Amino acid sequence: MDDLPTPTPRELEILKVLWENGPLSVTGVHKLLRPADGSKLAPNTVQTLMRIMETKGLVGHTSEGRTFIYAPLFSREETASRFLDRVFDGAASQLVLTLLKAERIPPAELDAMRQMINAARKNNA
Repeated sequence: MDDLPTPTPRELEILKVLWENGPLSVTGVHKLLRPADGSKLAPNTVQTLMRIMETKGLVGHTSEGRTFIYAPLFSREETASRFLDRVFDGAASQLVLTLLKAERIPPAELDAMRQMINAARKNNA
């Protein structure tokens, strides 16, 4: 997993669109892209970013006529695992502790996490 490229924040926004919607053209990504900072990207900017992402090995494309259809080369799970390894040395508990300290987990999500942990315990028993 060491060879997974690390996406920039803007590239990660594009990857999220592809993970949630499947393979898309630049036009399709542009229509669905909602940058976190509220900015609007020009279609040419999205196209340039996606070409850079392909060079970096984050996405690949197939051709449908003259249109390139892009798809991520790594799943969301692989990317999240890479982040966990790089930032928290693979310690999920440290990630959760960081989120708890920053108070970024709403109570409903904490309850859902508790249920997932309980289900994982039952599956591992």
